[in-house]
Amino acid sequence: MQNNVLDFKSEYQKSIDKEDISFFDDLTSLYNNTHDLLCIADFNAKFKRVNPAVVKLLGYSEEELFSHSINYFVHPDDQNDTVRTRNEMFEGKPLLNYENRYVKKSGEIVWLSWTSIPKTDRQLVFAIAKDITLRKKIEEEKNQLYQKLEVANKELKYFARVASHDLRAPISNIIALFDLMDQTKIEDEESLNIIGLIKKSTETVFYRLEKYIDDLQNKDRSNLLKTDENISDISKNIIESIENLLKKQNAKVELDFSAFDTIKFDKGYLSSIIQNLITNAVKYCSPNRTPEIKVLTRMLGHKKQLLVIDNGLGMDFNLIKDKIFGLNQTFHQNKDGRGLGLYLVKTQIEEMCGSIDVETELDKGSTFILTFASD
Repeated sequence: MQNNVLDFKSEYQKSIDKEDISFFDDLTSLYNNTHDLLCIADFNAKFKRVNPAVVKLLGYSEEELFSHSINYFVHPDDQNDTVRTRNEMFEGKPLLNYENRYVKKSGEIVWLSWTSIPKTDRQLVFAIAKDITLRKKIEEEKNQLYQKLEVANKELKYFARVASHDLRAPISNIIALFDLMDQTKIEDEESLNIIGLIKKSTETVFYRLEKYIDDLQNKDRSNLLKTDENISDISKNIIESIENLLKKQNAKVELDFSAFDTIKFDKGYLSSIIQNLITNAVKYCSPNRTPEIKVLTRMLGHKKQLLVIDNGLGMDFNLIKDKIFGLNQTFHQNKDGRGLGLYLVKTQIEEMCGSIDVETELDKGSTFILTFASD
């Protein structure tokens, strides 16, 4: 091929000036070195000329490419559509960014995006193609993610129905019993304080349960309400609501929101996420040291992140990396673990177009990193 180009150059070199020769040299260099696929085909769908990028990508020699019809190299599932599109081009319909699959000599499949121009007077087609295999792979991964999110939403709706039926009525009954209780007959001040705490905690659980169920049943996931939420206020309210749990384990919680303390987010989701991560840190604390939990914000470039760091049991990341956020996944022998908290956290942050990552080491602790969507 390169010899043909050089022969053509030699034939006309005498009749053109130096500027034209330089321009032709530039075109030759572009033809030989571009990563784009350049080719000329005839109206019988056979390659007549190809640049080195075609040979390199498909893995066939020029002789092999010229000895077969183009459809020989096209993926079988795309051959009929390729023929139809080619015939439409012959009739004058432009071929712009047409995508189809080719099969390399190695058997590997590549996606190409074609732009072609027919020259009917010469019965030739001049074409350029780009390798879009990576882009197609990313699109496929996105589609798989959307499918997983759809499944997750269905599972959450199922959870909502179960929670509505199994939890709402008993909690409502407990609250009603508190209202019926004549606390004037209780003289012990400590007992009254304990009853007050139990009632407050029960009411908080009932409120949050109602909020979760309402969100899952009645809200369009794409229209969750984003408002400016104060992370510090929400975190302090959560710490107050689980005060007894923290005291029981002698757990210390440190808050640092100096990087930023407000974020546009759904309030119910943000409260649920922070509470799940803090209570998980307490639930899976190490018996060999005092539980220490840090909740802080940081900026990573232009991205806002919330970190929840603990010195608890930790996990073997290589064993749990593909399971940690799955439904009903538990990794420690804790009778209170149900494998729901981290699943909800991941689903909630992703529905708000954010992401969650974890860094963890067995018997060292864990760091959960929430990255929020740009405002």
